[in-house]
Amino acid sequence: MKTPESQRSVTRPVAAERAYRSPAGIAGGVLLLVMGAWLGFDALVNGDARTAWLAVAALLFVAPLVVAFTVRPAVYANEDRLRVRNPFRVITLPWASVADVRAGYSSEVFTEGGDKYQLWAIPVSMRARKKANRARNGSGPKGDADSLPRKAAGDQSLDEIRELARDHADRPSAQGEPSIRWAYEIVVPAVVGAVLMAVLVVIG
Repeated sequence: MKTPESQRSVTRPVAAERAYRSPAGIAGGVLLLVMGAWLGFDALVNGDARTAWLAVAALLFVAPLVVAFTVRPAVYANEDRLRVRNPFRVITLPWASVADVRAGYSSEVFTEGGDKYQLWAIPVSMRARKKANRARNGSGPKGDADSLPRKAAGDQSLDEIRELARDHADRPSAQGEPSIRWAYEIVVPAVVGAVLMAVLVVIG
């Protein structure tokens, strides 16, 4: 027996999750990690025992911090929530809890409860803003105005996030309170490396 059209369940397509990251930050972080690995390997192979231990401690301390501030930051957004992965924390914000998203000298999201979180993955470039302003005003060199973006990349990303917050804040699945999880996978190795370095320096 056929099911009447009015009784059929309609599955709403789920929009793909959007991801925002800083390509320049990732590239710089990878370069630093490669340099650190090369220096550490050289110390392990050619240095004495104390030098080798110092190299291990330094890598344990520095490598997680480099990852935290360059490779790790990301912002993920779907129809239900905004997930902000910062150097040491992951903040999950249902759209109903988001009050505003702003960009001054840094990108920030504000909650209905008055809390503020920085979006490390969406840096603010004053130079890119100036180029975009010249393109909008038509004040750049002849021929450049058409090729320049009308908005800086970071500002475009924030516009998309604002639109998502505005369009989906009323969804039942977008309700709830913000939640925060500490990135122990970053904090613990860095603390261990710092303690080991301190011990090695003290005992000489």
